[in-house]
Amino acid sequence: MFVLLLIVFIDLVGFGIVIPLLPYYALHFQASPLALTSLMACYSFAQFFSSPILGRLSDKLGRRPVLLASLCCSVLSYIWLGMADTLWMLFAARLLAGAGAGNIAAAQAYITDVTAPEDRAKGMGMIGAAFGLGFTIGPAIGGLLAGSDPDAAALARPAFAAAAFSAAALLLAIVILKESLAPALRHAADRPGRIALAQDAFARPQLRGLIVLFFLTTCAFAGLETTFALWANTVFGWGPFQVGWIFFYIGILLAALQGGLIGRLSRRHGEARLVAAGALLLVVGLLGLPFAGSLASVLVVMGVLAVGLGLLNPSVTSLVSRAAAATERGGILGVNQSAQSLARIVGPLIAGLVYTWDGRDAPYYVGAAIMMVVVAMALRLPREKLPAGEKTT
Repeated sequence: MFVLLLIVFIDLVGFGIVIPLLPYYALHFQASPLALTSLMACYSFAQFFSSPILGRLSDKLGRRPVLLASLCCSVLSYIWLGMADTLWMLFAARLLAGAGAGNIAAAQAYITDVTAPEDRAKGMGMIGAAFGLGFTIGPAIGGLLAGSDPDAAALARPAFAAAAFSAAALLLAIVILKESLAPALRHAADRPGRIALAQDAFARPQLRGLIVLFFLTTCAFAGLETTFALWANTVFGWGPFQVGWIFFYIGILLAALQGGLIGRLSRRHGEARLVAAGALLLVVGLLGLPFAGSLASVLVVMGVLAVGLGLLNPSVTSLVSRAAAATERGGILGVNQSAQSLARIVGPLIAGLVYTWDGRDAPYYVGAAIMMVVVAMALRLPREKLPAGEKTT
């Protein structure tokens, strides 16, 4: 598992490098707020289609070949991004990156292959910590490479650095990553098609509720992610450097929580309670951001948001994996990841529209309203643990 976590970490460093810079790419081409959020959403549009396909392929072919192919996509997409000199090239590069990002389901399925059901939340927390650490270091590197002037940012440099990190992850995977899925499990049963798999998942009330809850949470947080740079630039005049360090701070908190605490918290309180607590903290954070008038207050609000997300995400993913049989986990986690990708399309588009219509604070009020619905759903989750492979009806 350590090798996979290291590969995920290195790849996410590359991913994180470009995240705080994309708004400045769009501003460089004089794009509107809606065009900016559409640029962010197109990545998830491609991921929406690729996640269940790659998850299902990982059940059939194994986790390793899917991870290798997706890392190749990442390398090519960052090179294309660094060479982009028109807006359409930005969109094309992000579509290619999103297609490769469907590997998240395969990585999560890898974790389920090598962990016992009672340790599933801890395993998902560890992969979340690898994501968090990569997402922590990446934006800081991207901000340093691009500079602090939003009007003169060196945008190509971070993209090529991201390509180098993903290439390093690819090389590491080729050399030392071992397959986790036993050959017998790859051929244990006929695999349903992508649409049939999604229909099967939504036919199970427990899974349906968890996937919808995850979708709504991602909608709310994606709206924050895609508009924060614009908000910070308007309120404080911040450029890529400052925004990158805010994401660095969020990632540190996420990594500390998911890497060190989530396993103990889930064993003590259960995943369902952690989901409810995380959702409530996200409500508080989203409502608080419009009132943050200083760096200190922004750090407090972002800290609340990071803790909320760190409690909720691995707990939901653990519950989803426990509701799936061993022969279908890659596919089911792919459906869940696909729902998250759809949310990363819908959330930014909603945020871009309300930002344009109602001002810079509107996306956060809308996000808080969405999270209130999630709190209500989380409070209805059963508190008992769901046995691995159980299919509720």
